[in-house]
Amino acid sequence: MPYLSLLFNNQHKLVLIFITALVLSACKKNTSQASADAQEEKIVQPIPKIKYGYDYNLYEAKEFKIKRGDTFGAILEQNGIDYPEVYTILQVIKKSEVNIRKLKIGKPYTLLFTKDSIPKAHAFIYHPGVESYDVIQLKDSLYAKKVKKPVRVVELQATGVIASSLYDTMNASGYNSNLTYYLADVYAWTIDFNRLAKGDRFKVIYTERFVDDSISIGIEKIKAAYFEHRNKPLYAFEFKTDSIKGIVDYFDDNAKNLRRAFLKAPVSFSRISSRYNLKRRIAYYGRVKPHKGTDYAAAVGTPIIATANGTVTKASYSRGNGNYVKIKHNSTYATQYLHMKRRKVRVGQYVKQGDVIGWVGMTGNTSGPHVCYRFWKNGRQVDPFRQKLPEAKPISKKLKDQFLTYIEPVKTQLNCLSFEENKEDVILALN
Repeated sequence: MPYLSLLFNNQHKLVLIFITALVLSACKKNTSQASADAQEEKIVQPIPKIKYGYDYNLYEAKEFKIKRGDTFGAILEQNGIDYPEVYTILQVIKKSEVNIRKLKIGKPYTLLFTKDSIPKAHAFIYHPGVESYDVIQLKDSLYAKKVKKPVRVVELQATGVIASSLYDTMNASGYNSNLTYYLADVYAWTIDFNRLAKGDRFKVIYTERFVDDSISIGIEKIKAAYFEHRNKPLYAFEFKTDSIKGIVDYFDDNAKNLRRAFLKAPVSFSRISSRYNLKRRIAYYGRVKPHKGTDYAAAVGTPIIATANGTVTKASYSRGNGNYVKIKHNSTYATQYLHMKRRKVRVGQYVKQGDVIGWVGMTGNTSGPHVCYRFWKNGRQVDPFRQKLPEAKPISKKLKDQFLTYIEPVKTQLNCLSFEENKEDVILALN
C-alpha cells in the first residue's frame, strides 16, 4: 500500500508538471504571437501624408482647374453638396478673409473626398496665387482660412559681360529678369544704362524669395554689386543709415553715397533720340530751331518718373507740349516732362524721386512716342548732362567707420566672384 501511494503521488506530480509545461508553452506562444501581431500592426500602420493640413491617407484627392463659368457654389453642387449646405458654407466664408466670389480661370483647386462607400466632398483647396492658398472645410467643423506658404530667402550671385544690353545679358544667363531693374536702380545716378559699352561687366550679390523650394516670388534686395563701366570700377554696398526710419542707401567702397539729387533719366531703359542742341534743325518745323530738351524715345504707356523730389507747379496741356508736368525742386532747379499720354499728378502735389508722374505718349507737336525732358537752373533751360549736380547727404563719421568694417568681407566675396560664372552656380547656391 505505501508503494502504491508513493507511485500515485509521483504520477500525480508528473501530470502536474506536464500540465504546467503545456500552460507555460501556450502562454509563451500566445505572448510571442501577440508581440508579432503588434509588430506587424505597427509596420502596416501608414505614415501620415500631411498636405494642406490633411492626412492624404484618409482622403482621395482630385485636382482640377477653374473653367469659364465656374463658381464656388456650382462646383460644390456638382460634387454632391446640396444648396442648403452650400448656403451655410458661404455664410462661414463671408466671415473669413477668404474671397472666392471671383474664381480666376485656369487657377488650380483640389477637392478632398472621404474614403467611404459613398465618397463625400470634405474640403476645397484653392490656389489664387503662388504665395498662398485657401482652405475651406465642407463637412464636420466648417471653416475657411487663407494659408500663406513659408518663404525661403536665398542669397544668390550673378555675373556677366555686356554684349548688347544689361537686360539681354541677364536673360541669356538665365537670371531673374527683374534683377536688371534692381541693378539699374542701384546705379541710377552714376551709370546711364542706355549707353552701356560692349565689354562692360558686373557682379551682384542679392537675395531672392522662394516658395515651394523653387518658385520665385521676387527679388528682395541687392546686397552688393560691382559694375565695370568703360573700364571704370564702381562698387555699391547696401547700408542702413537710419535704423529708426529704415533709410537704406548704397555707397561705394570709400563710403561715398551713390545717390544724387537727380536721376540720369525720367524713363527706364529707353534711348536718347535727341539731345539738348541749340542749333538743331527740327523736321516738324522745317527750320533750325533750338532744342532745349533731351528726348527719350520709349513705347506709349511707359511710366515717366520724377528725377528728383519737388512740388508740381504745372500739370496742363498746350498745343506744342501736349500733356506736360513741371516740377520745382528748390530755389535753383526745376524740370519739365512733355508729350505725355496722360498725367498722374496735380498742381501743388509733392512728389518724391522715382514717383510716376505720367506716361509716355504722342500729344502736342511730336513725330513719335517719347518724353522731352527739360532742365532749368536758376530760371534758364540748360543741358542736364553738362551740369555738376549736387550729391546726396554724406554719411556721418561715426557711421563711416561702421560701414567700412561691414563691407570688408562683402567686398572680398565680390572680388572672389568670376565673370565666367554661369547659371549652374546660381542653382547650386539655391540648393
